[in-house]
Amino acid sequence: MSERTLKFAIPKGSLEAPTVELLAKAGYEVYLSSRGLRPASNDPELDLYLIRAQEIGRYVDQGFLDCGITGYDWAYENGADLVDLGELAYSRATARPTRWVLVVPEDSPIRKPEDLEGKRIATEGVGITQRYLAEKGINAEVEFSWGATEVKVPDLVDAIVDVTETGSSIRANNLRIVDTLLTSFPHFYASKAAAADPWKRDKMDRIAMLLKAALLARGKVGLKMNLPKDKLDIITEKLPSLRRPTISQLTDENWIAVETIIDETIVRDIIPELIALGAEGIIEYPLNKIVP
Repeated sequence: MSERTLKFAIPKGSLEAPTVELLAKAGYEVYLSSRGLRPASNDPELDLYLIRAQEIGRYVDQGFLDCGITGYDWAYENGADLVDLGELAYSRATARPTRWVLVVPEDSPIRKPEDLEGKRIATEGVGITQRYLAEKGINAEVEFSWGATEVKVPDLVDAIVDVTETGSSIRANNLRIVDTLLTSFPHFYASKAAAADPWKRDKMDRIAMLLKAALLARGKVGLKMNLPKDKLDIITEKLPSLRRPTISQLTDENWIAVETIIDETIVRDIIPELIALGAEGIIEYPLNKIVP
C-alpha cells in the first residue's frame, strides 16, 4: 500500500460487476475474492472497500471513506452531504437509469398518486417515498420493506415503491406503475474533507475523468481503412457516422488512410458499403476510453 491512499468504496450487490468492469476499462483492475470485502487493485494508492450501495453515501458523508460510487437514489435517500464528481450513466443490466416507481396491482382502484391518501405503502426507499408524498401533500403510511416487495400487494399493503430498469418484473407480476418518483444513475461522490485535500482531489478528478471516458467509449469501435482519395466525399455523404474522420495521405497519392469512431451496432451495415466503394484493409478495433 502506498504512503498516500484514497479510501474508495465500490458498491456491493447488483452494481458490483458493472462497476468493476467500468473501473477496468478506465485502467483500474480490481481483484475480488469470493469472501473478501477488501478488494485489491493494480493502483497501490487505492484502498478499496466493498460496501452495500445503500451505505456508501453515509460513510463518505461521515468521513470514514474518501469517495465511492453509489446511486444518486441512495445519496438522496440518506440525505448525505457529498461532493458530486460526476454522474456515471450505467446500470446493473442496461444503460438505462434506475427508476423508483409507485406500483399497485393491475386491478387496483388507485389510479393517481392522490388516491394514496390514508393508504399503506411498503418500500426500501422510505426517505424517497416520504419526500415524494410530502411534496404532493399526501398523507399515507410508509413502512420499510426488507425485500420481495412485490408480494406484499394487495394483501399486506395498498401499494409499493420499488426499483426497476425495464419494468419487466413489474409486468410479470401483474402490477401497474402509477408514477415515477425518482430516476437515478450511479455517481462518483467524495466527502467534503477529501475534496478539500489537494492530493486526494487531484486523484479523484483523474479517476472521474477516466470513468467518464470509459463510458463514452461504450458501444463504440474504431474503424480504419485505406480508401481511394476520390471516394472520400461519397463515403462521408452516404455514411454520416464517418463525418470528421482522421485522414492521412498514403505514399500512393491516389490513396488515403481513414480512421474514425462509430457505433458498433452499425458496423455490419457500413463495412459492405465501404468495400463496395473500394475501401481496402478495413480494421475494426475495440475502444476502452474516449477522452473528449
